Amino acid sequence: MKKTAQSTPWISVIGIEEEGMSCLSALGLSILKECDILLAGQRHLDMVPLDYAPKATRMTWPSPFSSTFESIAAMRGKQVVILATGDPMFCGIGGTLTRFFNWSDLRILPAKSAYSLAASRIGWPLDKCSLLTIHGRDPAGLIPHFQPGAHLIILSKNGSSPSLLATKLCEIGAQQSELTILEHMGGEKEKIIETSALALKDAGDALPFADLNVIAVKIPSDFANWHSTCPGLPDDAFEHDGKMTKQDIRASALAKLAPRPGAHLWDIGAGCGSIAIEWLRSHPSTSAIGLEPLEKRRAFASHNAKALGVPRLKLIDGIAPDGLMGQESPDAIFIGGGLSQETLTFSLKALKPGGRLVAHAVTLGSEALLLNIYTQYGGELTRLSIAKAKPVGPLFGWKASMPVTQWVYVKGHDAKDQEGSLSKS
Repeated sequence: MKKTAQSTPWISVIGIEEEGMSCLSALGLSILKECDILLAGQRHLDMVPLDYAPKATRMTWPSPFSSTFESIAAMRGKQVVILATGDPMFCGIGGTLTRFFNWSDLRILPAKSAYSLAASRIGWPLDKCSLLTIHGRDPAGLIPHFQPGAHLIILSKNGSSPSLLATKLCEIGAQQSELTILEHMGGEKEKIIETSALALKDAGDALPFADLNVIAVKIPSDFANWHSTCPGLPDDAFEHDGKMTKQDIRASALAKLAPRPGAHLWDIGAGCGSIAIEWLRSHPSTSAIGLEPLEKRRAFASHNAKALGVPRLKLIDGIAPDGLMGQESPDAIFIGGGLSQETLTFSLKALKPGGRLVAHAVTLGSEALLLNIYTQYGGELTRLSIAKAKPVGPLFGWKASMPVTQWVYVKGHDAKDQEGSLSKS
């Protein structure tokens, strides 16, 4: 919904910096003075003298936090002010509120973000940095960003975050990474500490940090233990039992699935999770579910997702198509196991218009099914055969892997020819 000139927002989200009230604009001060409810963390509430918000009922964030938005919705009819650190629309509460309220209900008054402040202190151009957060998020999500020469600016969860990050960097062989911890930026207690991941790990608890801190990380340009976010990770990047979509075939499947920001994938017969994990590594806003009936392989997939930096992979114990009932409609589907008439019928109906389906077959029966589907629907049918040079006595020869038949289909935007056609075959 577009905000018009006649709109009267009743929720104002005001960014506040470490120096407190002196950073607020005249508009921000006037909104604060007239508000009925002031909602913020206790640290922010303590920054606001009583005479700055004389009419306001002061409230701290409810517990559990998930109840926050229901509580705010009950305040409709009153003028609500929410105080947030820095820019509320940059990894902050402002962006979250847009998922629960109409834009016409909201007014955002940003202050300088922690990223901008950090960049101004250490001289890093923001457009050359990865801007990340582990506040309320799994730190494993940082892993895809650990690339040679990368510059990362990371919002911390608390004072233990720098040491936690240093330990992780040392574990993956990036112990020479340069760390700059910036505390209380813009306030009287501002402090900047420069160190390395190894030195910070060795210091242990001897170097405590304020809970309000930001971490800047420079990964060494010779860091070797990294994985590309482009499709086709080496097979040994995954824990598996041998039953997996191998590197070259996987790269082809992902290219045909065409990951894009915000897109949702169904990985049917997920195995060790390699397809879904590489899909998720392509962009932080992607999502995926992996349907896998074997507990051992779900355990592999869960471990691999965490180790490769995408803990958001959702794993489902079940068999297609029943295990997919009630799931969010996908933008893309990969069928690597459990290929059947019923699964294809269900998948094609569930796929969003414009969505892409990639199915692999290695047996003659499954190949015949894909040939039949291709005859009805078209698309692209490809046989993929990979051979690699191996020793043959003192010389070398080609050793071929089992060929894979790949069907790729893009669902039309009208989608009228999709309904029920497969059930007739």
